[in-house]
Amino acid sequence: MNSSRLIKKLVFFLIFNALTIPMWSANEAHLRPPNFIIIFADDLGYGDLGCFGHPSIRTPNLDRMAAEGVRLTDFYVAASVCTPSRAGLMTGRYPIRSGMCSDNRRVLFPDSALGLPAEEWTIAEVLKTAGYATACIGKWHLGHLPQYLPTSNGFDSYLGIPYSNDMDRVASSPNGRSAFWDPKIDYWNVPLMRNENIVERPTDQTTLIKRYSEEAVQTIRRSKEKPFFLYLAHNLPHVPLFASDSFLGGSRRGLYGDVVEEIDYGVGQIMATLEEEGLSENTFVFFTSDNGPWLPFKEHGGSAGPLSEGKGSTWEGGMRVPAIAHFPGVIPGGSVNASLSGTIDLLPTLAKMAGVDLPDNLILDGKNILPMLRGQDWSPHESYLFYRGEELFAVRFGDYKAHFKTRSGYRDKETTPHDPPLLFHLGMDPGEKYDVAQDHPEILASIQALVREHQRTLVARETQLDKRIGP
Repeated sequence: MNSSRLIKKLVFFLIFNALTIPMWSANEAHLRPPNFIIIFADDLGYGDLGCFGHPSIRTPNLDRMAAEGVRLTDFYVAASVCTPSRAGLMTGRYPIRSGMCSDNRRVLFPDSALGLPAEEWTIAEVLKTAGYATACIGKWHLGHLPQYLPTSNGFDSYLGIPYSNDMDRVASSPNGRSAFWDPKIDYWNVPLMRNENIVERPTDQTTLIKRYSEEAVQTIRRSKEKPFFLYLAHNLPHVPLFASDSFLGGSRRGLYGDVVEEIDYGVGQIMATLEEEGLSENTFVFFTSDNGPWLPFKEHGGSAGPLSEGKGSTWEGGMRVPAIAHFPGVIPGGSVNASLSGTIDLLPTLAKMAGVDLPDNLILDGKNILPMLRGQDWSPHESYLFYRGEELFAVRFGDYKAHFKTRSGYRDKETTPHDPPLLFHLGMDPGEKYDVAQDHPEILASIQALVREHQRTLVARETQLDKRIGP
């Protein structure tokens, strides 16, 4: 591991936390802090799971997880595309603060020269201060050069593809999107990495879900003697779609459904391993997606259910994602919570549960949502911001959402400004069809005041996504 910056952070946090009690709750006496598993799908839509209403994709393991835990229906990502969304999850901050967003190159590419800045704290680095073993499996997409890889950001180990599985496309592959309709492994020269080393290229993507799930099971068994944090970020169902032979043709939803059902099977393996190892009662498992469905890929893309638009946009279908939290004895089983929350909340929530007190000068946008997960029916968030690249497009305020600018994910080439902003009541109109701005000028006034205050105090970092390797 690249350890110089981590050592400095560890020393600071150990001093800061020297007098704190390493318990995440005064009301429960665990033998040790809880384990944490975050499972992150790629481009999975709000409507793509059985427990979120999909009629033909079978997800029995995630459905069981929801039945035993809580289903979060108003849960958001930090951005509607890969890199900034993952930066928000890892740091608990809107990507505009870390520079992990751009109006020009919306994500990192194989020729990108930068990645997540060293000054940013990741969930893994925070948990390392409490003695956690940490492992990253799957898609990273926060920088592929050695100084930006998971092993330089608090993770003890890494197995996965450093960016999206449709990158490193081979010039001889079929033109346009035709390569995606009947994908072949050798159309994309993506590398599979073990820690800092490439161990396979091109990656056999037909086996990725299976190998990631098996690696997760092995990691749990290997790490069971101490608290651990496992971050499993599947490359799929981002196109190109690949599933193993055991799942091909098994879903009524076609190849996309095959992929989701194989991911679900892997979740079942993980949950079964926790039970076998006696870890289920002390492990917090969280499942969600990095953004909405990639709609231009039609049946190879997912569904946002009743929500408008998809990946790439700040409409609900791009930013609201399915989310399930599971923690037996702590999270009430079979519950549904419609309070406002998002991926930026995971860092402060896990830190609280691990007994790590974060310093006051660490600016976070996320909040501790543990009380909400345990049944509290209100959110610690007054609002949630929706950035597209470096521009603020929309704001949610309670049940209302104002759009200052709109643009589809991939269909429109121009941004449409709105003055006055569009306003939707998401409780009554989650599809954002009926503008109620004229009926609620007081709501718009509150939102506009909130935006002014945010922009007045915001310290935005220069984008890290535009610089390329080479001259």
